[in-house]
Amino acid sequence: MQKRWVLKPKKNTDKTDKLQQELGINPIITELLINRNVETFDQAKEFFRPSLSLLLDPFLMKDMDKAIERIERAIGNKEKILIYGDYDVDGTTAVSVVYSFFRNFNSGMEYYIPDRYSEGYGISTQGIDYAEANGFSLIIALDCGIKANDKIDYANSKGIDFIIGDHHLPGDQLPNAFAVLDPKRSDCPYPYKELSGCGIGFKIVQAFILQNNMDMELAYQYLDLVAVSIASDIVPITGENRLLTHFGLKKLNSNPSFGLKALIDLSSNKTGTFSVNDIVFQIGPRINAAGRIDHAKDAVQLLISKSLKEAKEFSLNIDDQNNARKEFDLNITEEALRLLNDNTVLQQRKTTVLYKEDWHKGVIGIVASRLTEKYYRPTIILTRTNGHIAGSARSVVGFDLYEALSECADLLDQFGGHKYAAGLTMPTENVTLFQERFEQVVSRTIKPEMLQQEVLIEKEINFNDIDTKFFRLLRQFEPYGPQNEAPIFLTKQVTFAYPAYIVGGIHLKFSVKQSDSVTYDCIGFGLGEFVDQINSGQPFDICYSIEENNWRGKKNLQLNVKAIKF
Repeated sequence: MQKRWVLKPKKNTDKTDKLQQELGINPIITELLINRNVETFDQAKEFFRPSLSLLLDPFLMKDMDKAIERIERAIGNKEKILIYGDYDVDGTTAVSVVYSFFRNFNSGMEYYIPDRYSEGYGISTQGIDYAEANGFSLIIALDCGIKANDKIDYANSKGIDFIIGDHHLPGDQLPNAFAVLDPKRSDCPYPYKELSGCGIGFKIVQAFILQNNMDMELAYQYLDLVAVSIASDIVPITGENRLLTHFGLKKLNSNPSFGLKALIDLSSNKTGTFSVNDIVFQIGPRINAAGRIDHAKDAVQLLISKSLKEAKEFSLNIDDQNNARKEFDLNITEEALRLLNDNTVLQQRKTTVLYKEDWHKGVIGIVASRLTEKYYRPTIILTRTNGHIAGSARSVVGFDLYEALSECADLLDQFGGHKYAAGLTMPTENVTLFQERFEQVVSRTIKPEMLQQEVLIEKEINFNDIDTKFFRLLRQFEPYGPQNEAPIFLTKQVTFAYPAYIVGGIHLKFSVKQSDSVTYDCIGFGLGEFVDQINSGQPFDICYSIEENNWRGKKNLQLNVKAIKF
């Protein structure tokens, strides 16, 4: 599929010139900083020289003082405390951080993860009943609960206090919990609004340590788990999240927790150079697999391991679950693609909505993402579970999926999510009606350009602009992720230096130069179709990010090519 090339508009030139004078660095680097809202010398210093001293005071968060007071009271009175969290990576890492820390102060501590299939997302009646039956008087909920008003009322009626630590958008009315920690609540003065659920858990630990004049290293030991949550939950890597990820990756690569060390040992990257991408593709899926295939408590059990021997035993179970997840994922994706390829009517639509009653509910979100990448249009994968239809939806850049689902609300039992991802349920008899209605809504509202994948280009440069100092400064923009993506550059009129060839069936390896420049090795994932044109010798334009390739201990600059145009 031909991608649409979009050049980022240039920001305030006066600010760029001023910052350029203050920093005295490459003007291209200065422009990249301005694009990331780094506009002053002090902001640039904080950006290039991250420090844990820059972490925000957790007591700036609304209700943090109440939360810490209630936890201290529970510890002092030897109350039983239940740490409750969602079944995804963010939820399980959050539970692992808070449970691991507070079990040092309270022997009546347990954790609880709802079952994806029998309880569903968020606070469950079953979980509250478990707390009552086992004598828990305080529940700390992480990565969920901000809209669980009725469940919190139910807990209150049983004399169970709730502390909610969530990062999702609240509804019109906050739950009547003892304390509600969420930077997105309208009356919360906490300056940074994009923490992960595990990030909120970390702030609770940080606040307890500050309140009791303890060594902050006791909190910093969990930074690797926080980084895994930030990377896996696709939250912005800006501000405090960038700080937490920077230092979390340092710990992950030098002295990871036992659970994460066991997962690293199972991965293909054992070099001590894990990046956000490595977390997303190698660690996150394994943690997620527990909740998708069996039960997410298995992931927590691994992440709170007290020895590497124990962690390795748990990790083998997790790896088996991940292998099962991959098999389900592969088989369902192939089935879904066949359904599309065999039906010309479905191919011509602006949406993909596919249903098969025996597809595994735990992987339909992954399949929806894969089909969105392949056909680049709003996609929903449906399956049958517990007597109704459940679906997972994914969107394309710029299109509001949640709004489209809102126009189909009369056909749904429930739906929730955000602009780019959502979940939904409906009666079986509504599947065909929903497929047609969703297609009508999207066809009416989506812009044609949204159905073509875009490459967002940060700057046009020449190869001679790239040198060792340039790349050294560029590396300091890491860790990359949402709202701090690796810069994509455009260079025009390049030619091959050595013939291109195919690797892995569809990928492209080649080398390029621009007039008298040095030669750069290139990798182009999924770009094998261009091999003959490149080898014809005619000039072409490329969009790419610059990275360091480490192959058998030998390091060199490599261009990761995103698109090619002749």
